[in-house]
Amino acid sequence: MRFLGIDYGKKRIGLSLSDENGKFAFPMKIILNNKEVFSFLSKIIKENKITEIVIGESLDFDGMPNKVMKEIEKFSSELEKSFLIPVHFQKEFLTSVEARRYKENKEKVDSNASALILQRYLDRINK
Repeated sequence: MRFLGIDYGKKRIGLSLSDENGKFAFPMKIILNNKEVFSFLSKIIKENKITEIVIGESLDFDGMPNKVMKEIEKFSSELEKSFLIPVHFQKEFLTSVEARRYKENKEKVDSNASALILQRYLDRINK
């Protein structure tokens, strides 16, 4: 069971992968959010034998969906239809801020935030 983690952004999408046992998350890469995103994701899903996807659920400080959440929901729905694998949401509250604290290379923040999102999900389901 291998998971793909996604930190969705309007310009960039951070990606992470779990180990084969679905216990640990590792930053993978950052891709541009453009018309080729599904083609690129298809390649990653096939090459890594992804069985499930975890995408960050974007909420405001009151716990309500923020502006980007509608785009995330649409993206999530397209992922499920395109790849026929389950897509799960995991709260991503302040993951980018947390990722910046641990990383000197700010260019990798999105993939690190994705790994934090995925690791929180894995910790929750593996309790």
